[in-house]
Amino acid sequence: MQIKFCGAAREVTGSAHLITLDSGYTILLDCGLYQGYNDSMKGFNENWAFQPANVDCVILSHAHIDHTGRIPKLVKDGYSGPIYATHATRALCTLLLTDSAFIQEKDAEYYNKRQQKKGSKKRREPLYTRPDVKPALDKFVGLPYERWQTLTPGVEMLYRDAGHILGSASVTIRVTKKDGSKETIGFSGDIGRPNRPILRDPQPMPECDYLLCESTYGDRLHELPPNEIERFLSIIKKTCVEQKGKLLIPAFSVGRTQEIVYMLDQLETAGKLPKVPVFVDSPLAVNATTVFGAHPECYDSDLHEYLLTDDNPFGFNELNYIKDVRESKALNNLKGPAIIISASGMMNAGRSKHHLRNTMGSPKNTIFIVGYCAPSTPGGKLREGADGLKLFGDYHQLRASVVIMDSFSAHGDQREMLDFLGNQKKRCKKIFLVHGTLDRMEAFGEKILEDGHRGWHAPELNEVVELG
Repeated sequence: MQIKFCGAAREVTGSAHLITLDSGYTILLDCGLYQGYNDSMKGFNENWAFQPANVDCVILSHAHIDHTGRIPKLVKDGYSGPIYATHATRALCTLLLTDSAFIQEKDAEYYNKRQQKKGSKKRREPLYTRPDVKPALDKFVGLPYERWQTLTPGVEMLYRDAGHILGSASVTIRVTKKDGSKETIGFSGDIGRPNRPILRDPQPMPECDYLLCESTYGDRLHELPPNEIERFLSIIKKTCVEQKGKLLIPAFSVGRTQEIVYMLDQLETAGKLPKVPVFVDSPLAVNATTVFGAHPECYDSDLHEYLLTDDNPFGFNELNYIKDVRESKALNNLKGPAIIISASGMMNAGRSKHHLRNTMGSPKNTIFIVGYCAPSTPGGKLREGADGLKLFGDYHQLRASVVIMDSFSAHGDQREMLDFLGNQKKRCKKIFLVHGTLDRMEAFGEKILEDGHRGWHAPELNEVVELG
């Protein structure tokens, strides 16, 4: 049995891990898009580290594009097997993969127009287009949590709630060997956080012999949740009430946006939210919020209790959901204070990039970064202290305030991930760290050993590891 690490190896995006069993049966864990810019990763999205037609099944941990974004290309390039996902992940992928295809079409169109104006014959084709999405979605097989599913004789899998986004799951694969003994391989997916709004807490995985574990925040601790909503409120008051400015919150359309809206709804219900207009400017986020409403089976007990007094936790009087591009553009001319929640969360694409350009030049405004941003993206550069950015071909000076609050992160921090792994100390022979930068993996690896685990390894891209 072996694992080939085909993505998110010493990188935070592009999750893909190929397991080949002794029988020759192959399982692809995730099939994500690499997001960001890195010279060493050029060509990653266009090329495969394996033959798509030779893969027997795909198992998805959750719907985020860095875990699912190459699925249409995989099918387009010859994959013909099932794609397993939780029911909520399947629903979200319908939206996210269609949106991803649209973005790629537009990016290729923009690139080709620029090359044509330069007199260059260079052209770029999208990885896939919207018509390529439906054949991929037709291969999805929705599965529940906590039920073993037979993949092929002698091989089973189990989904367990990972508490990261709606429908997210850890994956446990159980293989019955010729002598009747069983060996298990686990994949954490992205580990969520306990005591977060909306979703249930991450559930510990069954004990595994080998485990692939994310390490996004392996070197740090998040701000404690009890201070979070009050700090959020203080930022709103300072920007929108005292400075009469705009608060731009770049947020992922799935998960982060709904969490922020729910917190604003709670503040409004409690009579604490200032009377300023709030705009969710993302067609994808609007549609994803509808999917959230359709999957109450993923809610935690606090939200179920909240629903007894407020039957719409994602809507209040000052909240406006925007789909139409004309309404989005009109926000550029909006006078007075406002809260604008817009995708993408890294501000490298979508409407948030336009809002960043129109917001960053005024000291009245605040850019509120509430999640991970790849270093090469506009969000990543602002996190590192950039005093200006080149956007849409022009340089823009930063005069707005930048506030970073990682407690909103849907990824567990170092302590939370160690707690999640707590039941793996006795049986697990080795933990393979994925989905993180090398420095964070090394810091987390040291903590793993201190915590009593037997060993860890940070595989390189395309590294093959033999198990057993």
